[in-house]
Amino acid sequence: MITYDRLFIGGSWVEPSDPELLDITSPHDQSVIARAAQAQPADIDRAVAAARKSFEEGGWRPAPPAERIAVIRRFNALREENAEKVAHLISLENGSAGWFTRAGQSGLTRQANAYLKAAEEFRWEETLVPSDPASPVRSVVRREAIGVVAAVIPWNSPFSSASAKILPALLAGNSVILKVSPENSPSMGFLAELLERVGLPEGVISVLPADRETSEYLVSHRDVDKIAFTGSTRAGRRIASIAGEQLKRVSLELGGKSAMIILPDADIEKAVAGVRFGSLLNNGEACIAQTRILAPRSRYEEVVAGLKELVESLKVGDPNDPDTFIGPMIRPNQQQRVRHYIQLGIEEGARLVTGGPQIPEGLEKGNYVTPTLFADVDNSMRIAQEEIFGPVLVVIPYDDEDDAVRIANDSEYGLSGGVWSAHEEHALAVARRVRTGTVTVNGASVAFDGPFGGFKASGIGREYGAVGLGGYTEYKTITL
Repeated sequence: MITYDRLFIGGSWVEPSDPELLDITSPHDQSVIARAAQAQPADIDRAVAAARKSFEEGGWRPAPPAERIAVIRRFNALREENAEKVAHLISLENGSAGWFTRAGQSGLTRQANAYLKAAEEFRWEETLVPSDPASPVRSVVRREAIGVVAAVIPWNSPFSSASAKILPALLAGNSVILKVSPENSPSMGFLAELLERVGLPEGVISVLPADRETSEYLVSHRDVDKIAFTGSTRAGRRIASIAGEQLKRVSLELGGKSAMIILPDADIEKAVAGVRFGSLLNNGEACIAQTRILAPRSRYEEVVAGLKELVESLKVGDPNDPDTFIGPMIRPNQQQRVRHYIQLGIEEGARLVTGGPQIPEGLEKGNYVTPTLFADVDNSMRIAQEEIFGPVLVVIPYDDEDDAVRIANDSEYGLSGGVWSAHEEHALAVARRVRTGTVTVNGASVAFDGPFGGFKASGIGREYGAVGLGGYTEYKTITL
């Protein structure tokens, strides 16, 4: 049993305002795996006050960038040393298959290294050369910390989402309150333990599990200067309205309904294999999942047949079983949501190729769903337009390349996407036409040096690398 009966506020473990502990249950069998204190508004007040004091009076913000870099480098090394425990905790609380949580550890290292490299090369201060050589005025441009950052993350990939926000925020000299989902109390409690060990000054960092009402209290707090949010588009709209009213800085990484375009010249076997990781990662509970598969009519049934074989080959079950590819949904209501969409797809007239709304046999105790593939899907159907957040794929036929791009762009979202072709330059040309924040070609992995974020309803702002780091700074121009 994992127990966190105190809250990590300002770098110290303190008594919570509400001593009652929340039971955290296993998505696999509903057993209680942890008990943890949950933050209330009074705890938010303490965390924000500590962050404000550390920002205004502490030594983190004025510290040389090299000192901040050294602290984050220590954190990254600590996390690497404990990679197996991190992977285990996320599988335990989320139901994510072990292959995914273990593979994600190398991604966390690449993500952190990209931020560290960006901080080392960042132009924290520079003197501009006057456009008019005769001008006596010189401009010194500085990049300074924004202030107190409220970083609010979802449950589906907690360490990655947390690192994407707290690392650049801290590297830039901000103070941070990280608000995490109650379900992630075990892994995020361990994250707090790691942060406690790296030498951050008092008040600089807090890690608080809390419900949605307390989250809104945090982002509405007048002493918060920036909100960094990852989550649903619906919640993002609410947060954007709060930020607009108070003129807070805000960045939003929101939902997706990404399209994978398989061009007629693609190697279908390789493209189908790419769906395994590009569309069904993390049990399908991933905003970047490419769940709309766009296939040319000339090769449509070949694609559908290949996907049917793939989906039916994936083992569903205990996340701790090394053969498991897809584990349970995180909560019963998420399980019901996915099953509802599967039933809706049948009612909309899509062809159910494999799967269905039934719970997999022998897994009735957990939050399991049957991986499902639909064919003959029209892009106007709800299963093609709405984010399901589960192992459900839809295959949509297209007539020609222009039609494929049109269908890919016919979505309120624009977070991710993919293009498969035998010719990389051809795929690149198509990728340039897709209105989405990131596009992979032939299954390429995420590049953490480049900016990540969405078009349209998939968000505002970018994370990762130098662009992500810059999002936690303000410009100041000093003229002499």
